Amino acid sequence: MGGARRTTALIGAAMVAGIALTACSGGASDTTGSSAGAPGLSQNQAAEADEAGPAPQAPAQGKDQPAQAPDLSVDQRSIIYTGSITIRVEDVNQAAAKATAIADGAGGFVGGDKRNITDGSSDATLELRVPAEKFSSVVDQLARTLGKEEQRGISTEDVTEQTVDLDARIAVQQARVDSGRKLLSQAKSLNDLVMLEKEVATREADLASLQAKKRRLADLTALSTITVVLLDPKAEAVHKDGGPAGFLGGLKGGWKALLASLAVLLTILGALLPWLIAIGLPAWAILHLVRRYVRRRPRPEPPAPALASAGSPLPTFPPRPQQGPPAPPASTDGD
Repeated sequence: MGGARRTTALIGAAMVAGIALTACSGGASDTTGSSAGAPGLSQNQAAEADEAGPAPQAPAQGKDQPAQAPDLSVDQRSIIYTGSITIRVEDVNQAAAKATAIADGAGGFVGGDKRNITDGSSDATLELRVPAEKFSSVVDQLARTLGKEEQRGISTEDVTEQTVDLDARIAVQQARVDSGRKLLSQAKSLNDLVMLEKEVATREADLASLQAKKRRLADLTALSTITVVLLDPKAEAVHKDGGPAGFLGGLKGGWKALLASLAVLLTILGALLPWLIAIGLPAWAILHLVRRYVRRRPRPEPPAPALASAGSPLPTFPPRPQQGPPAPPASTDGD
C-alpha cells in the first residue's frame, strides 16, 4: 500500500511540473514574439505595446485608385484679373499723367496709350499693367484721384487647372527630350543619327511651345490689366461697345454705315471704270454706226397691182333687183 501511494504521488508531481513548464514556455514565447515584432524597444515598451494591441494599418491604395488633385487654397490659385474704368476729367493729359504715376508707384507700367482730339473734345485710353495683389487698390485709387467715375467693370478667370496641366506636360516633354538626346549620343549609323535628330528637334519644339504658354499664363496672372478711359467734359459717353448711347449713338452709327457703303460703291465703280472705257466705248461706237447704216439704206418699194389688158372682157355681174316699198296685201272681199 505504501509503495502504491508513493508511486501515485510521484506521477502527480511530474504532471504538475510538466504543466508549469508548459505555461512558462508559452509566456516566454509570447514575450519574445512581441519583442521581435517591435525591434529596438525595451521590455516595458513591448509590454505596453502588447497591452495596447496591434497598431492600426493604413489602408493600402490600389492600383486602380485615381490620384487626388492637390488641395489649393485661394492664395495659391492662379487667377487673371482684368478691369476697365471710365472717368470724366477736366484735363485729359493731366489725368493721363496721374494714371501713369499711379501705375509706376504700384510697380507696374503703361502697356498702351491712345489719345484722340475731335471737334474740340479729347479722350484717352490707357492700358495699365499692375501686380495682381495691387489690382483692387489701384482701381480704387484711379477712381478716387482722377475725376468722376462713370463706368467700371471687373472680371476674373481662374487658370489654376491650366497651369497644373502645363506643368505636368512640360515635365513629361522634358523627359522625352532628355531621352531623345541620350539616344542621339548613342547613334551608330548615319540613318539613325538623322532620324534621331529630327525626333529630338520635334520634341524640343513641342517643349518650347508649352513653355511659351506657361510664360504667357504666368505673365497674365502676375500682372493684371486695367483699361482706363479718360473723357473731358465735352466728350461723349462711351459704352462697352465703343459708341455713344441713345439717339445720337444710333444716328452716328447709321451715318458711319452710309459713308462706309458709299466708299464701297465708289471703290467698285473705280475698279470697273477702266473696263467700261476700254470695252464700253468701242461697243457703243460700233452700235451707233450700225444704226446709221441701217437708217440710210434705201428700202425696196412694194410692187404695183397688175392692170387688165385692153382686149380682155370685163367681168359682168347680174343686175341687182331694186328694192321698193312693200306691196299692200291682196283683199279677199268680192270688190
